[in-house]
Amino acid sequence: MKYKDLKRKPWFKFMSNKYVLVLTVFMVWMLFLDSNSWLIHSELNTEIEEIEDNRDYYIQEIKQDKKILKKLDDSIEIERFARETYFMKRPNEEIYIIEYEDSLKTKSNE
Repeated sequence: MKYKDLKRKPWFKFMSNKYVLVLTVFMVWMLFLDSNSWLIHSELNTEIEEIEDNRDYYIQEIKQDKKILKKLDDSIEIERFARETYFMKRPNEEIYIIEYEDSLKTKSNE
């Protein structure tokens, strides 16, 4: 195909228009090459969504911890918590920890 034949094509006339060329270059620049490009904005939007999800998770954890702290205001509850969680004991007292076979880690369970 010769250049003269190409000039007659309608799409070539449209694409060779200087306004279309400038607009095309501008769009490519703004979408991909600029520091505020669409790609960077999409990455930042996904990061914002992840951070908001984390925030919601931590708000729920704070609510649960506040419930536990409110429950631990009682000295009896503090003692129960210390015994169950940290295996603390009173002087002259013995503690027996019973582990069931299905709770133990063995090579066949892993």
